[in-house]
Amino acid sequence: MVQVANHTKPILDDAEHKMQKALEASRQEFHNLHTGRSSITLVETIKVDYYNTIMQLKGLASITTPDSQTIVIQPWDISAVSAIEKAISTSGLGLVPNNDGRAIRIQMPQLTEERRTELDKLIRKIAEEGRISIRNIRHDANDAAKKLEKAGTIGEDVSKVTQKKVQDLTDKYIQSVDEALAKKEHEIKQV
Repeated sequence: MVQVANHTKPILDDAEHKMQKALEASRQEFHNLHTGRSSITLVETIKVDYYNTIMQLKGLASITTPDSQTIVIQPWDISAVSAIEKAISTSGLGLVPNNDGRAIRIQMPQLTEERRTELDKLIRKIAEEGRISIRNIRHDANDAAKKLEKAGTIGEDVSKVTQKKVQDLTDKYIQSVDEALAKKEHEIKQV
């Protein structure tokens, strides 16, 4: 039985690793959504072209939130201010950077009811994409177990146990996506 379990362990490990990545991708997309409240995570991964090198904003500047409506970006090299301003403007996040020559301030606009509705639809779409990705990983893992069974490497019972464990992982990660969705929905309604 130990030798048989060794054949399915890589399938389970790989499935869990990929499901974790799918969950993290969904969470990151949630973080990147503008909800009217200032958050460092909203801008820290913006890509900036700094002397022909693409870097994340968090590697070029100190990012703070002095209040719930403001993000302040203080570059370590003042010559990077205009590159950072350009990156924020073209990021697609709908943020308007105010450059004073030394730092960049971003004022978060209040959410309208229409924008809240748009955000709600968008986060539900992101969550569904995360769930679909996790289900696809389940499908691939189950196929891998069935191939091992068909090849005679593992028995039918081990294949069924492996598929059950893959389903348990799937349920766990889909629940995590749903929890992240609920948290983001609460955040949108609260602001």
